[in-house]
Order: sequence, then C-alpha cells, then structure tokens
Amino acid sequence: MKNVEVSVDKNILTIKVDLTKTFGASSSGKSIIIASSEGNQVVAPEICLGINVYKKNK
Repeated sequence: MKNVEVSVDKNILTIKVDLTKTFGASSSGKSIIIASSEGNQVVAPEICLGINVYKKNK
C-alpha cells in the first residue's frame, strides 16, 4: 500500500493517510495520487479494503 496505514483493534478499523505526500500523476494525468491500497487488501477475516486518495491536477 502507498501511504496507507491500517490497523484493526477489536471491531474498529483505523485508516491513516498523510495528506502532505504525493506519488505523481495518475495514468490519465487528471489527478495527483496521495494514497492507494493498490487494489483490494484483506484487513480482517472476510473484510477487504480498497482505497484511493487523490486530488485534481491543476
């Protein structure tokens, strides 16, 4: 995962993303990637996470 920190405590999923980091433009060039799970990831039994954090490219 890029810039995504995930933790599970009992039944609470916490996701941390540093909004000051960037990883360049998306493949289309329309947005700047801030964080990505890079596809679906298993975070607990039978629980999957898929996340993309981005901002518009000026």
